[in-house]
Amino acid sequence: MAKEHYFDITAKLDMMEMKNAIVMAQKEVANRFDFKGLVAEIDLNEKAKTLSLSSSSEQKIDALKDIVISKLIKRGISGKSLEEVKTEGISGGNSKIIYRIVDTIDKAEAKEIVKAIKSMKIKVTPSIQGDEVRVSGKKIDDLQAVMKKVKSLDLKAPLVFGNFK
Repeated sequence: MAKEHYFDITAKLDMMEMKNAIVMAQKEVANRFDFKGLVAEIDLNEKAKTLSLSSSSEQKIDALKDIVISKLIKRGISGKSLEEVKTEGISGGNSKIIYRIVDTIDKAEAKEIVKAIKSMKIKVTPSIQGDEVRVSGKKIDDLQAVMKKVKSLDLKAPLVFGNFK
């Protein structure tokens, strides 16, 4: 009767929802009065997993980022899924910011998650399996406490809890 329950902690991202959010952001930028006649581009590169924003000034790029993040959140994607890689000047005095799309948990964060779970001193077993962390235990209440603890951690990766059995 002592059945093991488990769940997986991942940072998987639904790229279709990401594409939909980017399309909606591009439509909003095209219709906004404050972007009329200005360079305002949002480019998603799926293969390289990057998003680039380019515009005529830093304020406009900040506005573009706010639009993109609001559309991502409406689609159920965390704003943490974008990590700024570099800022560069492009032709005509315009600026460009490149973001990396975060869709995996790196080794350091996985170790931090496991360490936080072990510090709770409850009967669960965390294990790192590639780019996910599996937590198993006999009591569902213990697993739910672990979820709550992991959600409170300040991590770069947008965490997804799945495969709860």
